[in-house]
Amino acid sequence: MSNLKGKSQMRRVTPRNLVLVIALAAAGALSATPARGQQQARTNPETALAEALSAACRQDAAAFANFLTSDNATAYRALPGPQRTALMKRLVLLEDPGRALLSTTASGRLAVRCEGPGLATEMRFGEVRTRENLAFVPMEIPLPGEPSRSITFGLVREGGDWKLLSVGLILLDIPSMAKQWEQADLEAREDKAIAALRKLATALETYRRAYGKLPDTLEPLGPAPSSGISPEAAGLVDAELAAGNMDGYAIRYSIVPAGGNLPEEDANQAAKFELAATPNEYGKTGRRSFFLDAAGVLRGADKQGAVAASTDPRIGPA
Repeated sequence: MSNLKGKSQMRRVTPRNLVLVIALAAAGALSATPARGQQQARTNPETALAEALSAACRQDAAAFANFLTSDNATAYRALPGPQRTALMKRLVLLEDPGRALLSTTASGRLAVRCEGPGLATEMRFGEVRTRENLAFVPMEIPLPGEPSRSITFGLVREGGDWKLLSVGLILLDIPSMAKQWEQADLEAREDKAIAALRKLATALETYRRAYGKLPDTLEPLGPAPSSGISPEAAGLVDAELAAGNMDGYAIRYSIVPAGGNLPEEDANQAAKFELAATPNEYGKTGRRSFFLDAAGVLRGADKQGAVAASTDPRIGPA
């Protein structure tokens, strides 16, 4: 299915993306608010699914966890906040927290409407198929100007209550997903670290062209005051990069002086630099360490948290 495009600035998430996120994990803070309707007996799969979607609409992670199987609930509560929120967003196909409204369709079926700022989705339930401890609830999601989307939720009876089991053909296995999401987060941070090194390399060369030499540290590359740029505040990168930080990575910078007895101006122009990025917490904020030289050659490897060097394997085209 193609991605949905609305006139609103809010991005709508398609059912296809829902399945991909759940299968591949590619996302708010854990609320302390008690689950709405928590004391009600969830012996009806329709009611349980409606309450689960309502909690997802509100992005109420604490309430939503009550509709997961025990193993999934434990793993879900242990996820970082953005990952908990990402799953709820994709279940209701909206980005921002909304208000959940329950209604009945013309055919007498239950419907959950999630109203967000400027955009709403309505999830219309079909006829529930129940087989002993399993239930399957088909759902239709009308879309303006497009064919309706259909997906089936699977639920399993656990301790007398109905819990979410699957979405479409994908089994909801949050412990396994958590490992995939963790790996995806690590890879995303590594990509950011590489991009940060390249951005700093560009900024260093820009600084040298403007002021005739490389800065002694990264700090002069940072934001400039309202009075304007200067060699002490060139306004080439943000404050985080100028401080040698990027989303869980520490960045080191060193100057490699030119050899020989060159005049100062020539020596400044001939000097090289080296940049290195190392995860602050190995295995949590990243695994690979990276090294970039003034020629733009990127190297890196899993150094167990140690600093990368010019002797490490090259990354990218030779």
